[in-house]
Amino acid sequence: MGKVLVIGLDAAAPDLVFNKFRDELPNLTQMAENGLYGRLRSCHPPITIPAWIVMVTSINPGKLGLYGFRHRRGFSYTEITLPSSLSVREKRVWDYIGEAGGKVCLIGVPPTYPPQPVNGWLISCMMTPDTKRQYTYPPELRNEVESLVGEYIIDVSFRKEDRESVLKDIYIMTEKRFKVIKHLLKTKSWNFFMFVEIGLDRIQHAFWKYFDKEHHLYEPGNMFENAIMDYYKYLDLEIGEILSLIDEDTTVLVVSDHGAKRMKGAFCINEWLIEEGYLRLKEKPKGVKSLEEAHVDWSRTIAWAWGGYYARIFINVKGREKNGVVDPRDYESVRDEMKREMERIRGPSGEKWNTKAYKPEELYPTCRGNPPDLIVYLDDLYWRSAGTIGHENLYLPENDLGPDDAVHDYDGIFILYDPKREIHGRADLSIYDVAPIILRIMNLPIPSNMEGRVPEEIK
Repeated sequence: MGKVLVIGLDAAAPDLVFNKFRDELPNLTQMAENGLYGRLRSCHPPITIPAWIVMVTSINPGKLGLYGFRHRRGFSYTEITLPSSLSVREKRVWDYIGEAGGKVCLIGVPPTYPPQPVNGWLISCMMTPDTKRQYTYPPELRNEVESLVGEYIIDVSFRKEDRESVLKDIYIMTEKRFKVIKHLLKTKSWNFFMFVEIGLDRIQHAFWKYFDKEHHLYEPGNMFENAIMDYYKYLDLEIGEILSLIDEDTTVLVVSDHGAKRMKGAFCINEWLIEEGYLRLKEKPKGVKSLEEAHVDWSRTIAWAWGGYYARIFINVKGREKNGVVDPRDYESVRDEMKREMERIRGPSGEKWNTKAYKPEELYPTCRGNPPDLIVYLDDLYWRSAGTIGHENLYLPENDLGPDDAVHDYDGIFILYDPKREIHGRADLSIYDVAPIILRIMNLPIPSNMEGRVPEEIK
């Protein structure tokens, strides 16, 4: 069995790693120049959940039944559930490795809370509510972690106006994580080691407008101009230390679940539904309210939406929802009409948008769980979907739920570095290819249900 180390950098952007910051990242650049590298096309939707679990299962979100960070509870209008490790019924790459006798070490791969038994060691992910809960497997690993770094930090709050404290918190979290990573690399006997650093995603959401001159809120000469680049440089330095701890028999993969780019603004999707007559209120809210707080007249509502980096549209179907109004016989015609109308939405100055509204079955052969009726990417994902109600304008210059300067992009990064094998060049791959590649490197069979492929350069 071979040895594989997977370095997961949540939201690492190819244009930054391979172009803009290339000369500032000697370790990542050295691996790319001496290995195989390129863009890694994410899944639909390109969101942390489901993207990481798609990567380690090579199975699409529809079959997994995971469409984002939250899901409807049944066909409720307001109740939600959060995905967890218990939501994943398909085997992950580390399950196959463990079954073959390989030892695994996993840190922060979403969703791995609550921690489930593995053939090795596990520290759960950013879905962990807090570290008062059990967040390791085996449970005694927690004592080892906390004796090393004190209170372990799972994630940070980044949608705060106090950006200095956000920056400080991200570095404290990341320093502790890498201290634990390096400790486990040295003290555990492993065949497969994978970690995900969520700090990169957080720093890009919190500081993108400070460095991107094309961002509509960019201010020249601001104090956070180099915050994102400096964090990339810090990660590269830590990666260099990690590389010094592994032997030449270890193949390294550097991956990200999706990319990132500037946010042009937030589009008030539920306000648009109200204007178009799809969503009805009993009374206009005083101030900005969440959909749950607003007085929705469900008996006259055709559809409503959830906000986020993409919009989820739900149709109020008779016999499915409690107060459904759309006859099931009219469901497809209503859905087709809404799809057409959404793709015609224009920007605040009347500019044409590249908006795509998808029926889930157009993206996934199977749709398990409780998918939305439409998945909508506003203007090629540049515009975030604002689900709150009570705004005076459909177009907001900033996120409706707190400071957030970036949106997700379709492509993450991929670097494969094997000091013993002559694998060089550029190859743009799919997120579905990662699990088969790992199994091929480790000389293990690739299950027939995996949807990715092993590129010729690696075979």
